[in-house]
Amino acid sequence: MLVPLYLDVYDTVHAVFTERRAELSRHPGEISFPGGRRDPGDPDLWTTALRESEEEIGLPRDAVEVLGALIPVPTFVTNYAIYPFVGLIERDFAWVIAEAEVGRVLELRLDALREGYARRRLVRRGVPFRTDTYLVGDHLIWGATARIVGDLLARMP
Repeated sequence: MLVPLYLDVYDTVHAVFTERRAELSRHPGEISFPGGRRDPGDPDLWTTALRESEEEIGLPRDAVEVLGALIPVPTFVTNYAIYPFVGLIERDFAWVIAEAEVGRVLELRLDALREGYARRRLVRRGVPFRTDTYLVGDHLIWGATARIVGDLLARMP
């Protein structure tokens, strides 16, 4: 998974997310970073993150400067491990979304994410639970993506 970051003209850091299409059967409308499963031809997970980002949002592999990796994040429902890599990109990129799975690209300021943090009670599939969340406008980030955001914010000044 790629955590794309860029600086705007005021040197404010933004993170780039995808919002999945609402009509999808798996994770409809959820917000995440671009990424997906490793293909057999991918020599490493960094390559997977770059390939998936190019496929999902049109971000060319050579337009990303690797900054490092965050801690792997387990998923509870699917029992996967997500390996997030942080990359620096240029601002004002013209996104080309994979319309079959991505509804839109979100560019959210890190300070807005910080301000939107709260432990909230959510209900999924009829089961209530309390979890870390980030709310920016009407964009709710929770689950594995929220854990990745938490790790990122803990490392950013």
